[in-house]
Amino acid sequence: MDSSFPAAPLRFPVLETSIPEVSIIIPARNEEASLRACLESLTTQTGVAFEIIVVDDASIDRTREIAESFAGVRVISPGPLPQGPAGTGWTGKNNAMIAGAKQARADWLLFTDADTVHLPGSLARALDEAKKKQADLLSYSPEQVVITFAERAVMPVIFAELAAHYPPHKVRDETSEIVAANGQYILVHRAAHEAVGGHTAVATEILEDVTLARLFRNAGHRVYFRYGRDAVRTRMYRNWPQLREGWTKNLALLFPRPEFLAFQSLTVWFAAWSTLAIAVFDVTSRHFVWILAAAFWLLLYRRIRAAHFAVVNNLLAMAFGLPMFAYLLIRSKKAHAKGQVSWKGRVYSTAAPSESTFTGMQAPKPISRIESQGFKS
Repeated sequence: MDSSFPAAPLRFPVLETSIPEVSIIIPARNEEASLRACLESLTTQTGVAFEIIVVDDASIDRTREIAESFAGVRVISPGPLPQGPAGTGWTGKNNAMIAGAKQARADWLLFTDADTVHLPGSLARALDEAKKKQADLLSYSPEQVVITFAERAVMPVIFAELAAHYPPHKVRDETSEIVAANGQYILVHRAAHEAVGGHTAVATEILEDVTLARLFRNAGHRVYFRYGRDAVRTRMYRNWPQLREGWTKNLALLFPRPEFLAFQSLTVWFAAWSTLAIAVFDVTSRHFVWILAAAFWLLLYRRIRAAHFAVVNNLLAMAFGLPMFAYLLIRSKKAHAKGQVSWKGRVYSTAAPSESTFTGMQAPKPISRIESQGFKS
């Protein structure tokens, strides 16, 4: 996924005068490392008429230049972040998606991140799936691409815990209180999106995808969520600093009682390694301890494999990922308790997560989040 330019501008079959079936909206802030691959995968989609709108959110790298190199892609700017009383304001991503939705012309809107890569024909298949499932909001959890040691060790643990807390089959159950979506891929019917207030209704939310899905569910619109390896993949973070900053922003909002989950993760990790060490070095009761050690590791592997990563990555996660996950949980909890997290050069002021916050992810209760316009280059 290098950031070099295509040999010639790519074109796709949407005339400016035609009305597309899907408007693809990509919020992009300093995404020169990944945007080209994303647009290459989207501009070559077939089987459905579409338009692509890249919302350049005050990038200081080559993001706009790369987007404009693709013929037919519209590149817009979202404008400054609106501010309200007491410094409350919209998040940068929400501001970009709101701006993109205003420019969109289609009846279906696909909100997708600049670090995603879309498989051939996936857009047409997703639209067909949404219609067949009568879904007003369809969301895929992309296949996660991991390369560095930190990614390979931590990401399987995090996504295994997400799968445990937000099982896709329960999210799809209209009678379930559990609801979720993945902001990397959200396809919505425009009429339903506007009926719930669109992204304007979640403009101050850091965890806007889950909150938007809840709004759809509360309004009686169908939410359909599944693992989308057959449609889209993404590499969320490219190094440890990015990974640490991103999950610090989100983990305390995704998991109730993060301190307890951190303690639980460390306890399981310590128990697994302790029983293995005893089995290796204790010759008097080796048989029993080997059985105990095997049970610990098998149970741990069974939980982590739910995240759909390769076997070698699952093993790395079992060996090293749990204490790293515990560290990120505590770091996220402390950051939110202090009322401040950062992402992509912006500082976000937050209210500390409470137990009602997580009840709110499953029931009609608002989650209040605030973003300041402080900028760090």
